[in-house]
Amino acid sequence: MNLILWRHAEAIDLGTPVTPGCKRDLERKLTDRGLIQAADTARWLRKHVKRDYRVICSPALRALQTAKAFSDTPEIIEALCPLADASHVLGAINWPQGKDVIVVGHQPWIGRIASLLLSGHEQDWSVKKSSIWWLSHRLRKQESHEKAQTVLRLVLPPDLIG
Repeated sequence: MNLILWRHAEAIDLGTPVTPGCKRDLERKLTDRGLIQAADTARWLRKHVKRDYRVICSPALRALQTAKAFSDTPEIIEALCPLADASHVLGAINWPQGKDVIVVGHQPWIGRIASLLLSGHEQDWSVKKSSIWWLSHRLRKQESHEKAQTVLRLVLPPDLIG
């Protein structure tokens, strides 16, 4: 299974603190810069992703707008809300048995998923807006058994795309 974690692009700042996941937070739109970031990342993905991928995203407008830069019909999954737990997101995508997937979502859970899959420990890793982390799962034969591995294929921030 291939897993591409894509953090939503730059979104408007409401100017006043809001609770992540509240109605006002979920309605935040991408900025003009965010729209460009999402389009650039989507263009890169179309050029380099050769398989059919399931595209899923958070119910937050900024995540949906980011996902729509790549797919006309992203699947909105409530479990991918801004305050989601990393294990719930992995369950929602059926890691590692599921279909290849592009997941558009939020910090801190994108960084936590990356850290959990790569190091075995959930940590608050920083992920820039509109960055992609491409991971894959494989089984390696070791002596008389197979061992599951997560492979980091790529980390790409938006400033290296556009």
